[in-house]
Amino acid sequence: MSQVHPPSRAPSAELWTDAQTFLKAFYRETRRSGLPARLAEVAGELARSGTYQLTSDELAHGAKMAWRHSARCVGRAYWPALTVRDLRHIQTPDEVFAELRAHLKAAWNGGQIKALISVFGPGVRIINDQLIRYAGYGPGLGDPQNAALTRFLLAHGWQPPGQPGPFDVLPLAIEWRGQVRLYSLSAEDVQEVKLTHPTCPDFAALNLKWHALPVISDLHLEVGGLRFGCAPFNGWYLQTEIAARNLADAQRYDQLPTVARALGLETRRERSLWRDRALLELNVATLHSFDAAGVKLADHHSVSRHFVRFEARERQSGRAVQGRWSWLISPLSPATSEIWHRPYQEDETARPAFVRAAPGWLDSGPVTCPFH
Repeated sequence: MSQVHPPSRAPSAELWTDAQTFLKAFYRETRRSGLPARLAEVAGELARSGTYQLTSDELAHGAKMAWRHSARCVGRAYWPALTVRDLRHIQTPDEVFAELRAHLKAAWNGGQIKALISVFGPGVRIINDQLIRYAGYGPGLGDPQNAALTRFLLAHGWQPPGQPGPFDVLPLAIEWRGQVRLYSLSAEDVQEVKLTHPTCPDFAALNLKWHALPVISDLHLEVGGLRFGCAPFNGWYLQTEIAARNLADAQRYDQLPTVARALGLETRRERSLWRDRALLELNVATLHSFDAAGVKLADHHSVSRHFVRFEARERQSGRAVQGRWSWLISPLSPATSEIWHRPYQEDETARPAFVRAAPGWLDSGPVTCPFH
């Protein structure tokens, strides 16, 4: 391969190195020819403007690689199936919101949820950390994790329902040119599953539910040294995310005591293991309910097996698998998984990658919630 000289402009030296590293990996993994010509083209762009543009194919493969590198994700086995929507030409808030609704519809796919990412142009970002979040009004009402985001949205004009409830869907806050605009999602955009239990009729009276699509919207996608600040993406839920964390954690919905009462468990003594039994049955109810509704949902045993197979395929491809062990193991019966016994290391320099940014609502300063 003929040598390609780096661009002459010093500020682009790091970007040139990142571009070369990615493009070499892209051409190697996709088994394409023409790398020298492409490197020369990128070097020319960098020399003229200090930056360059990825092709749609490069962006698509880079997004898949970023998922493959996600150290906290146990569902990476499906990275080649990620559908990438190249929306870099879309920048204005109204257009972005229309495409976010299209993303939700396409990802929902009638319940057979598809892994999807939408990559938008520069200058726009979504303040919400996920497209679908429930409001947190204060102690005992809603999702405490979203209290700061809720305060931010209230400060920017959001009007909650007349009677605030535990599962009020928050609007989307889209920032563009320093201005924040709010957009409300419709019931059609937010597909929810009501939870029932296969053998405990009293469970339905708890009125628990959860939305079907976890669309992460606060991470930046970094490919070839270029950063895309608005790139919401989704896979599908693992039942433990909903039943062993979101609904069960004491600092979230804290539903284990109410579930235990519905099941008729004796809760006065910890040695009765009522928390463990309630946790298990909440997971049973979640799997049962999603199956009954025809909505795709992974279980922790299957996804752990798939991850082990993913590791084997990566080794065969000559790639090391990075991981954060505390995120890869299941919060329910973790010792029953092969992952429990395996060591992992996280490489925070691996690229392409999804890069965490500071929460957008921190810019707003303290705001008083009108309900507390």
